[in-house]
Amino acid sequence: MWLDYEMLRLVCWGLLGLFVIGFVLVNGIELGVSLLLPFLNVSEQQRGVIVAKLAVPSAGNQAWLALTIAVLFVGWPTVYAALFSSFQSLLLLTLLALFVRPIGFYFRSQIANDAWRQKWDKALFVSGLLPAALLGLMAGNLLKGVPFHLASDMHIAFLGSFSGLFSPFAALVSATCVALLASYGALYLQTHSQDALYQRSKSLAMSSGIGFMLLFILVGMWITRLEGYHVTTEIVPTGVSNPLTKFVKRGEGLWLDNYEHEPSLWALPVLAALAWIVALVLSRLDQAKWALLASAVTITLVLLILGVSMFPFLAPSNISLNSSLTIWDASASQITLTALLWLGGLLLPVMAISTRWLYRFAAGT
Repeated sequence: MWLDYEMLRLVCWGLLGLFVIGFVLVNGIELGVSLLLPFLNVSEQQRGVIVAKLAVPSAGNQAWLALTIAVLFVGWPTVYAALFSSFQSLLLLTLLALFVRPIGFYFRSQIANDAWRQKWDKALFVSGLLPAALLGLMAGNLLKGVPFHLASDMHIAFLGSFSGLFSPFAALVSATCVALLASYGALYLQTHSQDALYQRSKSLAMSSGIGFMLLFILVGMWITRLEGYHVTTEIVPTGVSNPLTKFVKRGEGLWLDNYEHEPSLWALPVLAALAWIVALVLSRLDQAKWALLASAVTITLVLLILGVSMFPFLAPSNISLNSSLTIWDASASQITLTALLWLGGLLLPVMAISTRWLYRFAAGT
């Protein structure tokens, strides 16, 4: 292999990031549209058309979730174990909601009964709101730190509580995620509708989009005061994976360390804000397709900001600082990462092309 262990870890971390971005972009449309269903004020015929367009790619989109989890499991098994142990309840609720949605899209129209359809509409709303809120909640907890401890035998113990995951900061990140995906879903509807539904989608995109911008600014201001994490001992990027050989400190504003060492990274939040403003302006100018593209750029940049801010951490521990897991000390072996890079590198474009084809096919139905 032409990549050494250090570069291999870094490239696979990037591959994981690409799968996360792909998952959010394709599932974000469904989540956003689903949580907007009660607010569209459209006829049953129009609602049926919306659901039918999303039913085609829905089941296939779940493959992004499965592959993202698989990449994390293969590349960083300790991180996988720590996160699934710590977020067990949140992940279970998220997975149940995500898997309800394809079923709802297909079975909603199987019986021509108003009560039946209304129940499925409520289920689809919950299946959109719940994952959007919980994914944001987990992202907020990652920034805040997760209360787990890693013993000398690599046994992972979650030392927090379910209620402790609902901190004010995590709730703010959760609300930001919901507002972002709601506006993203509204922009998608704007590109696939006309007349009254078009105007309603346009209005929802603007209101939720402004809400996201305000919440995004609040999250950024809070992070400047939020306690971050920093490895104080020497990092050996080519060393053996053992998270317990380092020392970690926690302090206010440490999540900005990477920006201080590489000032060009400040371009990411600036570009994210500008891309979002462009999306809202294009939406008002009835350039819905370009607005949707600009919103996808914003989502990509927001996820990059999360990854860059936390780098090299994947799962910081706020209760046992030295148990924090990074891309360098919690990865799989060089052979495993090499196999992951080849397989993941082949699957990523296949998934992107097939997802694009499914959405184009759905648009023609």
